[in-house]
Amino acid sequence: MEFSTAEIMSQGMRCLMEQLGVVRAEQFVSTLIRERFDYTRWQREYFDGKAPEEISREAEEYEKANPYQGNAIRV
Repeated sequence: MEFSTAEIMSQGMRCLMEQLGVVRAEQFVSTLIRERFDYTRWQREYFDGKAPEEISREAEEYEKANPYQGNAIRV
């Protein structure tokens, strides 16, 4: 099932607001716009500096600290 751009943006904003609160979610979006943030470049720079084992360890630690609660947003 494909989502429209409006549906994806709405779902993304709901997720940001749930995790950050309204004010911090707005700050996040404003920063992305103001800084002309390139997510793909950021990912490349961030992950190129890490060994696969380190990424795996961090993912495992994150999962342990944040177990899935089954609260995915459905549109």
